[in-house]
Amino acid sequence: MVIDIRNVSWQRGNEWILKNISWQVKEKEHCCILGLNGSGKTTLLNMINGYIWPTKGEIHVLGNKFGHVNLRELRKSIGWVSSSLQQQLHENENIRDIVVSGKFASIGLYDRIHVEDDEKATELLTMLGCEHLKNKSYQTLSQGEKQRILIARALMADPKLLILDEPCTGLDLLAREHLLQMIEKITEHPDAPTIIYVTHHVEEILPCFKKVLLLNKGEVFKEGRKEEVLTSETLSDFYQVPIKVDEKNKRVWLSLEEVIY
Repeated sequence: MVIDIRNVSWQRGNEWILKNISWQVKEKEHCCILGLNGSGKTTLLNMINGYIWPTKGEIHVLGNKFGHVNLRELRKSIGWVSSSLQQQLHENENIRDIVVSGKFASIGLYDRIHVEDDEKATELLTMLGCEHLKNKSYQTLSQGEKQRILIARALMADPKLLILDEPCTGLDLLAREHLLQMIEKITEHPDAPTIIYVTHHVEEILPCFKKVLLLNKGEVFKEGRKEEVLTSETLSDFYQVPIKVDEKNKRVWLSLEEVIY
């Protein structure tokens, strides 16, 4: 198991943010977490990374039980791309250095760059269609380019688990589709990490994602194989409005069955 969460709950003050979560993800079983704002998605991610400790329950990540593992060492095997990370990067730093810094899990590059590091960074940028950005500064990039650079940075350390936390936020239609194509391409690589993709847009769920976890108000609403979860009946119950599900190009698209005022 890459992720094995057993009966996990987390309390903040008098409020239970997560309630009795059980969820397992096997190696290469790329999975999406889908939920509305406030459903507990970010809290669950922080818990998987060891930044939040469960009030109840057990967590195993990459075969390691929390409480019996050095979390700083474990995080070196986890790549995490999020909007909060983007805000921490140095705007004037060049792209090559940002990507290489992923090897050291640092904000800013403080170690000497070896030839093999430069070559690997170039290889990752090429794979993600960003080689031409290598010597540019981060502040000159578009939002879509910044997201691809963050993914390259996350892959620099050869993670076994890659978490993409709403990577398409703020992207226009074309930039979103370009980024999704890059993610699909990553999964086709023989050494690809297991990917957890977090979103609240069903249409972003790519063919490579085989399982879906629906989170609602801190609880598992439903989880399982994509074709069993992304149905009109289940999603109508999930969103509490009549939903029609259509499939096109192996992706699911939603529409409302009635106008909501």
